[in-house]
Amino acid sequence: MSTAPTNHGWKFFRAGDFDQVSLETGADLIALDQLDQKLWVALACPTTGLCFDKRTLQLIDSDNDQRVRAPELIAAVQWASSLLKDPDELIRAPQALPLAAIDDGTQAGADILAAARQILALLGKPDTTAISAEDIADTTGVLAFTAFNGDGLITEDTTDDERLKALIRDIIAFEGGTVATDRSGKPGISRENLEHFMSAAEDYADWWQRSQSDPSLLPLGAATTEAAATLAAVKTKIDDYFTRCRLASFDVRAAAALNGEEKEYLRLSALPLSAASIDVAALPLARIAADQSLPLTQDLNPAWEAAVTRLHQHVITPLIGARSTLSAADWAKITTAFAALDAWQTDNPSDAMHALGIERVRAVLNRELKTALDHLITKDLAAAEHIAALETVEKLIRYCRDLHRLVCNFVNFRDFYHGDRKAIFQAGTLYIDQRSCELTLIAEDATKQNAMAGMAGTYLIYCNCVRRGSSEQRHIVAAITDGDSDNLMVGRNGVYYDRDGRDWDATITRIVDNPISLRQAFWAPYKKLVRLIEEQVAKRAAAAEASSNTKLENAAANAANADQTAPASAPRKIDVGTVAALGVAFGALLTALAAIAGYVSGLLKLPFWQLCLAIAALLLIISAPSLIIAWLKLRRRNLAPLMDACGWAVNARACLNVPFGARLTAIAHL
Repeated sequence: MSTAPTNHGWKFFRAGDFDQVSLETGADLIALDQLDQKLWVALACPTTGLCFDKRTLQLIDSDNDQRVRAPELIAAVQWASSLLKDPDELIRAPQALPLAAIDDGTQAGADILAAARQILALLGKPDTTAISAEDIADTTGVLAFTAFNGDGLITEDTTDDERLKALIRDIIAFEGGTVATDRSGKPGISRENLEHFMSAAEDYADWWQRSQSDPSLLPLGAATTEAAATLAAVKTKIDDYFTRCRLASFDVRAAAALNGEEKEYLRLSALPLSAASIDVAALPLARIAADQSLPLTQDLNPAWEAAVTRLHQHVITPLIGARSTLSAADWAKITTAFAALDAWQTDNPSDAMHALGIERVRAVLNRELKTALDHLITKDLAAAEHIAALETVEKLIRYCRDLHRLVCNFVNFRDFYHGDRKAIFQAGTLYIDQRSCELTLIAEDATKQNAMAGMAGTYLIYCNCVRRGSSEQRHIVAAITDGDSDNLMVGRNGVYYDRDGRDWDATITRIVDNPISLRQAFWAPYKKLVRLIEEQVAKRAAAAEASSNTKLENAAANAANADQTAPASAPRKIDVGTVAALGVAFGALLTALAAIAGYVSGLLKLPFWQLCLAIAALLLIISAPSLIIAWLKLRRRNLAPLMDACGWAVNARACLNVPFGARLTAIAHL
């Protein structure tokens, strides 16, 4: 942050009741680092929720924290101006950057100019004299034309050799989530991916070779793998059987419980059973008894008969010969014969390589293939410097087009206060209650909004916006700065148009009540009087209706009980005191009416212009207190808290005075 005196001559304009620096020339932009940041309107803004090019904001946001700060904006301006012959090009903000505007007198400028011309040549426009962001197409479109794009990644499209294509596919499948995306948008492999894959392939080949050199790993030769799978399918159940038999030998009382209690069989008898039933498979493999051998051909649990038969045929008979029962000792011999194989399989260095198969692994270990891929990666990395220049072209184009607009919504708020175009934080227009609201902001952080909104001193309505036929939602806050609030309430609907012209259904979810306009304040006393009269009339009418209903009920009751009603008493005589009181009241009323009539007749005798002045003075006397209070509150309306709640760091008290507020909210007029 610069606080040192500056030699640059600054101009200022006043808007929002505070002075703002005017940025009218390229020299003004270049000198931004000399402008005391206490004079900046904002010191930071978010990179989201703004009607501004998101890619440009990403490029300016050098630390990728999703916020643009003053030092980053200064650095962007100085970098862009150093590559232009005339810094006023930033003020002109061309949609397409003229190639002649690039300063090729420096090495950096010459590189960018050469890269821009190459891009245009790739796009088939070598004679074009200007390049736009659309030509760059976020760089990806251009880089898709080139096999080597400098990111150190190669894809299938990098080579025409089918063997190398297949190897690249294998490496991508093996590396999985660690594979990065190439600048062309396709998955690619790096040198690290290649080395890791080849190292894993060598480890797997060495591991597999152990099975060929160690006879103990293949007790049944080529049939060992199938036999091991057959054994694994029943090993846990057979271990369970012999363990139960050992427990029965340890204590004869355990045999009955280990075979399954009678109530368990009673429960199963009520179920529809089959050999594949889970309940049946949970029962012991065969009948449990002390030192019992496992029957192999009969008396087996139906759920396990097929698996035991396969074990008998493919494992037991080839290893120890055919038999009808299997003893615990024979079972131990079988499991011992496969123990070395189990340990070897546990040491498998890579399941992914196992899925490829040993033949494919041996094929990819061809040193020629690895050398060819390594050469392609080296060739891709060699283009890094050239590709970086291509990206710099995009950066310069976007900066020239967008930087001046950004500083006019950051260093000052010219776009907002001058009204020739909307500010970047204005998210659209809300139409509701016969008015349009132009000061509309994206309000996604409800916590910050709740904390800051009340400090703005502005009448705010928060709306939830949805697009019909889609799942899109948006939360906005709109400032009502003209009209009145008589018909604004939570639940009212309106239509919100975003800056792209899309329409959203908007529903008010919250209101922050504050004065809206002097017109509302002027008529407030009379509206209040009308409401009071309406309330009193309603109360009197309700009381009269209740009294009438009571009289009707009494009359009906008297008619129904006429034969039981006592004779009516004689009417009471009028009291003299009552008559006197009525006379006094009637006289006072006549006196008051006479006085009012005399005052009105006196006014009517005045000239017409004096009568108008008298009426205007009377109205002003009645409305003056309300107007004064409203004016004091309206002059305190402050945009800064509202924008701070949306992620900005506003550095000034950006006022919304009465005339400017009338511009931000338009009321329907015939």
